[in-house]
Amino acid sequence: MTSGRVTVYFAALLARTAEGWEASDTELDDVETLTDLIELAREASDDDTVLAFIEHEDAWFGVVRVDGEEDPHIYVSDAAAAARTSYGQMLTDELLGRGPDEDLDSLVDLDGTEDGEPDANDDEDADPDAPVPAGPLGDADILADLGMDEKELKALDGDALESIADMLGCSMEGLEAVR
Repeated sequence: MTSGRVTVYFAALLARTAEGWEASDTELDDVETLTDLIELAREASDDDTVLAFIEHEDAWFGVVRVDGEEDPHIYVSDAAAAARTSYGQMLTDELLGRGPDEDLDSLVDLDGTEDGEPDANDDEDADPDAPVPAGPLGDADILADLGMDEKELKALDGDALESIADMLGCSMEGLEAVR
């Protein structure tokens, strides 16, 4: 996604294959929800690990780890900065348990509850007006089993994608050309 001549977002997929890790840039044009991003990641590899990486002008980066059909894991380097952007807000809202503005299940009783009965999935602790915390948010151990522990992940800065790809043994040659 670009604004004028300045790149606002950079997105890449790092997919584990039989030959090792492959990196590819990806467009976020059709990504409107976290589900869209997860489906994009799942399409990149057959039931293996995929890391969806989003970076916003060196202000923050996010990693969404998708392992086949398992629930994704999410990490954002600076939640407060991320929450001020559309893709970052999508990630931080998920991490903070904030749902979309309109909960369709509450409009029609498709969840099997009776009128006025609380939904078992409602998170009463999620305050939509609570401030987003500054600093890292999410699963800081997202890459631990791949060789990058929490401390190393939290220390990453503007070259986060390159550091992650290097740790995985993934070539960045193709990505540097589009970056």
